[in-house]
Amino acid sequence: MLDVGKWPVFALLPPEELRLIRQACVFGSAANEALYVTVNDEVFALGTNCSGCLGLGDLQSTIEPRRIDVLCGKKIVSLSYGTGPHVVITTADGEVFAWGHNGYSQLGNGTTNHGLTPALVSTNLLSKRVTEVACGSHHTIALTTDGEVFAWGYNNSGQVGSGSTANQPTPRRVSSCLQNKVVVNIACGQLCSMAVLDNGEIYGWGYNCNGQLGLGNNGNQQTPCRIAALQGVNVVQVACGYAHTLALTDEGMVYAWGANSYGQLGTGNKSNQALPTLINTDKERMVEVAACHTSHTSAAKTQSGQVLMWGQCRGQAVASPHLTHFSSTDDVFACFATPAVTWHLLSVDGDDYLTVAQSLKREFDSPEISDLKFLVDGKCIHVHKALLKIRCEHFRALLNETDEDAIEVHQFSYLVYRAFLEYLYTDTINLPPEDAIGLLDLATYYRETRLKRLCQETIKRGISEENAITLLSAAVKYEARPSSFLGPGGVLLQVLRQPPNGCHADPGLCGHGPRPAQELH
Repeated sequence: MLDVGKWPVFALLPPEELRLIRQACVFGSAANEALYVTVNDEVFALGTNCSGCLGLGDLQSTIEPRRIDVLCGKKIVSLSYGTGPHVVITTADGEVFAWGHNGYSQLGNGTTNHGLTPALVSTNLLSKRVTEVACGSHHTIALTTDGEVFAWGYNNSGQVGSGSTANQPTPRRVSSCLQNKVVVNIACGQLCSMAVLDNGEIYGWGYNCNGQLGLGNNGNQQTPCRIAALQGVNVVQVACGYAHTLALTDEGMVYAWGANSYGQLGTGNKSNQALPTLINTDKERMVEVAACHTSHTSAAKTQSGQVLMWGQCRGQAVASPHLTHFSSTDDVFACFATPAVTWHLLSVDGDDYLTVAQSLKREFDSPEISDLKFLVDGKCIHVHKALLKIRCEHFRALLNETDEDAIEVHQFSYLVYRAFLEYLYTDTINLPPEDAIGLLDLATYYRETRLKRLCQETIKRGISEENAITLLSAAVKYEARPSSFLGPGGVLLQVLRQPPNGCHADPGLCGHGPRPAQELH
């Protein structure tokens, strides 16, 4: 499941539809258009449909997803969009499709007529396999498996790299300094283009009045120029903002250059830089940089999974890299960029840098690699013996005495027991106060001191005059042990509990704790 919940355009999709999304892209002048691909490889679109950019064959806006039949089954591998907007994709077969705004021939079909449905871009590309596409405001570039770059569309500043400023109506190979060289990564600013070679060199062309080409001057370039200042530096990824550029090296360092009025270079000031400047990232090794030609926001991800952001962040100018709690650079653009569009095609398997905590959370109650299940109220909860032994003394003793792969639990409810097991994976609880009383009872029973404290805090925060009776009823239901909680408004809830008659305080020594399934027959 791809988490698209941070983008409002998806807010009306039902949960069963959200669970099917495998890839997604949010674009448009107000982040009000979106495309997504399901696990069944069906492609859907929704939003305002400006210039027919949804590819639905008409100009009608739609608040509900509509299927783009021509793209279903095509297996999209790269997607980019302009500010018209126009949309360009490449498929697993290396084909390129484009649609939407075409006032400058950015669709590459030789005309300036808007495209209401995805159309194959064929001129000079039929014998090529394209692996990546990138769009500026009104121009497009494409990278082939041979390391060649083709460009078309708006060319007022030389961004097509043809040696002139005439618009390019169909794909044309960008040669000049790139002749006989192998390009491995491409990106576009609003009016410029960048390319990284397999030897780590980086080239730029197009608009340069803010120094976004990194050449040490402010002159536009109609053909690719190597960034000489990075001689000896091995660049592996480039990302372009509206008028600034970020480059990631093989050693995990980040260089930035270009416009800086919002602090988007991360240099600690707002002065433009016409030459690459090394960003201070506190010696953290970076594995990804992120920027989008529609905004002045920058982001980067560390090898340990931390995400930094800087630049224009919801109206604020953040001039130095700021550590966030996000797990993905995508979250930065969803929550802080203006407009809040995606900087690349979101993919469910696009994040290879999950932290240990994130990995454990993802595997909780997943039957795929679990080796133990608890049966509670007729429902299964899938877990891992090794983790339970590490996290809980009770389970260490219990599981060392049995090799069962199924254990029935009768004393606690499914909701409470699942919350307990999830706590062992995440160190957090997410229960309403009335159920937290039941979890507190379990924590006391299993001698989980930290869990008891979390439950007590949850209950105290949740007590009010309105729900005191409900909590007291819950306390009776769960037979909670003696505790006092003073809540808002001075409400004192006295919760009493007596263990079952004859029950030993140690769950491992009484008949009310978990038991191997075979012992219950």
